[in-house]
Amino acid sequence: MELSKDFLIKLYRMMVRIRLCEESLVEPILKGEIHTPCHLYSGQEAIAAGLCASLTDEDYVFGNHRSHGHFLAKGGRMEEMLAEIFCRETGCSRGRGGSMHLIDPDSGMMGSVPIVAGTISLAVGAALAVSIRKEKRVAVTFFGDGATGEGVLYESLNFAALKNLPVIFACENNLYATHMPIDECRPSRNISKIAESFGIKTATVDGNDVLAVYLAGKDAVERCRNGCGPIFMEFLTYRFRGHVGPDDNIQGCHTDIRPKDELEKWLKRDPIALFEKKLIDQGLMDPVSLARIRAESERDVADAFEFARNSSKPKQEDLTAYVYR
Repeated sequence: MELSKDFLIKLYRMMVRIRLCEESLVEPILKGEIHTPCHLYSGQEAIAAGLCASLTDEDYVFGNHRSHGHFLAKGGRMEEMLAEIFCRETGCSRGRGGSMHLIDPDSGMMGSVPIVAGTISLAVGAALAVSIRKEKRVAVTFFGDGATGEGVLYESLNFAALKNLPVIFACENNLYATHMPIDECRPSRNISKIAESFGIKTATVDGNDVLAVYLAGKDAVERCRNGCGPIFMEFLTYRFRGHVGPDDNIQGCHTDIRPKDELEKWLKRDPIALFEKKLIDQGLMDPVSLARIRAESERDVADAFEFARNSSKPKQEDLTAYVYR
């Protein structure tokens, strides 16, 4: 498929924005400036950027505890996300939710929650509503490999298959459920196989190759729009940081429980570096142009941080505002 240069640059810019935003959170977390737990998305940017590039604002996305990338790739404003992480009134959840409660209905980001597998059934419900209304929308639920140990996933797969719903089950398999290696959780690493028993079409994709993600995602979205859903997509990837926050490689000391050689192996498959090489090799970009995009993104991130830091905190008397009673 021929993809325009402008589109490829857009993909690259999104991945860089996500990475720079995530890595800029490290210092404030270590300094205690940020108190909400942050599950950083560094290393998995190609999945959010590639799959969301196939969606429109009318499509629905449901996230999980590691959803900064999903929020940004779906069109959420970085200023509102960072303000939420800093627990400020200008945040997307008015400072009440923090890092794991991100929402922007205008762009189709319908929410993220820290409960493992907590939004899978919500995405299926949204897809059911789409089906009843005979709309062309698609619902996507992002979840990690750890969610495959939750019964709600299997109930959702069964119901989605039974009703032929336009929903994409997007499993970001980074090989670890919190701190437990996948080989200690499952008899087989091939997660996509679990959907086959429900008669659901599956795809296993290199989650560090943004073009592979985009093309597979585009096919999945088109199938769902044409009444051929649901679809289960397994994206093979690796998070560069620890499970929550920068709890690894602090001050040059390897504190991550994951094997150092394993981490170094995956760092060589950095999705952004891989895409940069493709763009340069194909003569679409040069190092100077790539550096310019990075510099522009750094300014955007700096502006968003300034907005968040300068925003007001929720007032104590408004503690119960937005709470259903």
